Amino acid sequence: MASGKWKLYEQAKKHLADGTLDLDSNPLKITLHSSASNANTLATSSAFADITNELATANGYTAGGIPVTSPTWTNSGGTMTFDCADVVWTASGGSIVARFAVLRASGTLNGIVDPIIAVCLLDTTPADVTATDGNTLTIQMNASGLFTLSGAATD
Repeated sequence: MASGKWKLYEQAKKHLADGTLDLDSNPLKITLHSSASNANTLATSSAFADITNELATANGYTAGGIPVTSPTWTNSGGTMTFDCADVVWTASGGSIVARFAVLRASGTLNGIVDPIIAVCLLDTTPADVTATDGNTLTIQMNASGLFTLSGAATD
């Protein structure tokens, strides 16, 4: 399943600029949230604890999310692109049903516990996505990366 666009949280932009977040070295996780979550509407929050309605541990999903693997930055003509490997959950014992995915750092950084980075609406209809028992819920990262920053040095 392909996911929608990732949207950076406002505070994440600040934390990237001031060095609070270092996406090369901070452990990152992706969590799933229900349609009742405020994940897509937070404007000024910076902590994961402020996001509501993460899925509970059940049916192949573990609360707290799964680690992001292969985080990379690439520079092409002054555009910096952040990307990572796709993430996959396998439904077991029931369905996994989610509306949003959240990218966050794991740990306390400059006094912020589990800083949030970006949110993705999994189905742009919008509708819930469901992985039924025995099937996978895959967040397929865009071929162009999770997000880009333009105007970088090209060296």
